[in-house]
Amino acid sequence: MPELAAAQYGKDNIRVYKVHRDKKTGVQTVVEMTVCVLLQGEIETSYTEADNSVVVATDTMKNTVYIMAKEHPVTPPELFSSIVATHFIETYKHIHSAQVRIVGHRWTRMTVDGQPHPHSFLRDGAETRNVEAVATEGKGISIRSAISGLLVLKSTGSAFHHFIRNEYTSLPETYDRILSTEVACGWTWNTFSSIKDVEDASTKFDEAWITARDITLSTFAKDESASVQNTMYKMCDQILGAVPTVNKVDYSLPNKHYFEIGKSCGCTFPKQWLTEHRPELA
Repeated sequence: MPELAAAQYGKDNIRVYKVHRDKKTGVQTVVEMTVCVLLQGEIETSYTEADNSVVVATDTMKNTVYIMAKEHPVTPPELFSSIVATHFIETYKHIHSAQVRIVGHRWTRMTVDGQPHPHSFLRDGAETRNVEAVATEGKGISIRSAISGLLVLKSTGSAFHHFIRNEYTSLPETYDRILSTEVACGWTWNTFSSIKDVEDASTKFDEAWITARDITLSTFAKDESASVQNTMYKMCDQILGAVPTVNKVDYSLPNKHYFEIGKSCGCTFPKQWLTEHRPELA
């Protein structure tokens, strides 16, 4: 007799846009995010017996996110995701774990005539600020914050040599190369015992995001990189030292390769570069 090993379901692509209007100054601030909600609990019979009485409809999930966004602050996203996740496990007693993922889209205030514009913004890149919060009954709230889609490049200060060579190796050693990558960086916080603990730590989330981003950019620019692996290790080490309430840092830095035209085609050209984007580690 088959058994259901695990079950989880939810609603993705919940688009949220919220405007804060300062009546005294006339300055407006915007937040746009895409939210995903996933639930686990005593929902097996919805699969095995067609019992919809245990199902929290995805329409309900979507509307819950909208109402929570109306009633609560949506920044920092770590707090908002924790509020939404906690709501589901407290409201529905048969739901024992709720995961809320947020992708925060970048809107930067425009500068017009040398002054920050009160209500106009621009999307200055594909970089996003991401959060995943999981509220689990009896275990607290786990939160992972992240930077994604941050494209960086430096034209020198990177090398890769003295790696293993054998009959399968065609890559030449290089002591000076272009280094470009799309940064994905995440840091996991010590588990919070309650939503109040998350609220008490709310100021730390923005500070940590700024710190992690600054360390990433500074280390990328300044490090005389012997390899992508070593550079990302230095980034992780610095973030762990700067944010003591974080217990784990992870990076993905896939190489976006640039090859010198003269070397790649056997021709003689002034030193120019041809791009070929292939995700590789080293």
